[in-house]
Amino acid sequence: MFVLTAKVSKTKIAAIVTLVIALVVAVAVLLASRNDAPSGGGADTNEGRLAFLRGFGWEVSAEPNQTQSVTVPTKDSEVFSRYNELQKSQGYDLTPYRGKTLTRYVYEVLNYPNADQPVYATLLVSEGTVVGGDITNTAPDGTMHGFRQPTA
Repeated sequence: MFVLTAKVSKTKIAAIVTLVIALVVAVAVLLASRNDAPSGGGADTNEGRLAFLRGFGWEVSAEPNQTQSVTVPTKDSEVFSRYNELQKSQGYDLTPYRGKTLTRYVYEVLNYPNADQPVYATLLVSEGTVVGGDITNTAPDGTMHGFRQPTA
């Protein structure tokens, strides 16, 4: 049996502890920054939904253009997979909501950069919490993307 001993000064121990703490904090910050989804709570009221969209810098119509119940598909499809990939890219995932009914709120975006056709913000809400959604530019060359504003 071997017994290994080492002399370590208090300064070296303090340096190692400081390094470990710094690494833990760095990992925590990195993991927190990966999720672009702000708290979507409070979406059971119109003001809460408006505040959510304002959090991304969007100015939208005061009332939704459309409110409807939608059921998340239970079976895989290419359309669902692509849409859910968009959701995952912004910190959401619709998979746990398969077969469940969500409320879909659609607002017209009033400050979309260089828009010449209507642009809409869609929020998918479950039990007062935003669980997904998108921004859709209806122009012929328009795109659908997450809640973040496009970069110039």
